[in-house]
Amino acid sequence: MPTVPTRRVMMLAFADCQILDVTGPLEILASAHEIDPAAPPPYAIELVAERAGSLTTTAGVSLIADRGFGEVSARDLAGVHTFMVAGGNGTLGALRNADLVAFVRKAGLSATRVASVCSGSALLAAAGLLDGRRATSHWNVVDTLTRAYPKVRFEPDAIYVRDGHVWTSAGITAGMDLAVALVEADLGREAALGIARRHVLYMMRPGGQSQFSAELQRQGAGAKTEAAVAFIAANLTGDLRAAAIAAAAGLSERSLLRAFHDELGMTPAEYVERARVDAARRKLAAPGAASKSVARQCGFSSAELMRRAFHRTLGVSPADYRARFATAARGEDHA
Repeated sequence: MPTVPTRRVMMLAFADCQILDVTGPLEILASAHEIDPAAPPPYAIELVAERAGSLTTTAGVSLIADRGFGEVSARDLAGVHTFMVAGGNGTLGALRNADLVAFVRKAGLSATRVASVCSGSALLAAAGLLDGRRATSHWNVVDTLTRAYPKVRFEPDAIYVRDGHVWTSAGITAGMDLAVALVEADLGREAALGIARRHVLYMMRPGGQSQFSAELQRQGAGAKTEAAVAFIAANLTGDLRAAAIAAAAGLSERSLLRAFHDELGMTPAEYVERARVDAARRKLAAPGAASKSVARQCGFSSAELMRRAFHRTLGVSPADYRARFATAARGEDHA
């Protein structure tokens, strides 16, 4: 791997931040040095907060800030490549700190690249750095942020969003997905894939992928949808139109639609598509998996319909999804 310049990374944290919003992305970036320990580190990382020293987190564990943001000069900021902002329960308090928000704006306008994790996007928005841009955040705060910052186009379901030099991510572990994507942008795909493997990340998730899988949604099913989602999981290749699902769950179609809306926040058809995509992506990770056969095994009538469903749900094609696993054996793929 050719020698690359060391990029300065500055992470801003605050009292009662989410510890993984800070340590998750920074650990990913720091581990890039392991690719070639003899070379200069690809990233030089600094943690700043309102003041230097101990910083409380929601985990009850303290972090140590290298400097207070008041100590950071304009000259210092000019050398920052990536400015990152954490999120967490303390975000609301941070938003009330006018000096902190002003620093976010100054640092964001100076840095080559800007990124936020979880509700840290609220601080970028408050600083005016997201005006006219696409962004995302933790699903639990997106509606609130959309109302508070109408100039920002929040995407409620994305893992992370890149709009020019500004990157925002969803909640907590999505910050690690974002960091892997930053490494891929800086150092290349092989470096990013190696880091993902080293950290036993399930996959290199594309930014457009939904924050929710069907299995995660299924765990949140209530009494009215429990039988329906169990029937869907057991019959992916069968008739999963609303009438069939309703009959299996002992509900009328109208009651089924209402139950899915109330308990899962989606229609039965949307859940079926997500369940089939979840099943397909597990199969595509296996060596030799072919799109046509995977589509058939997961209830899609054609590979083309599976491709469209992947784009809607994950933001990538089945072929691109499979490539992210870099399996040794490759099956035929007409997606």
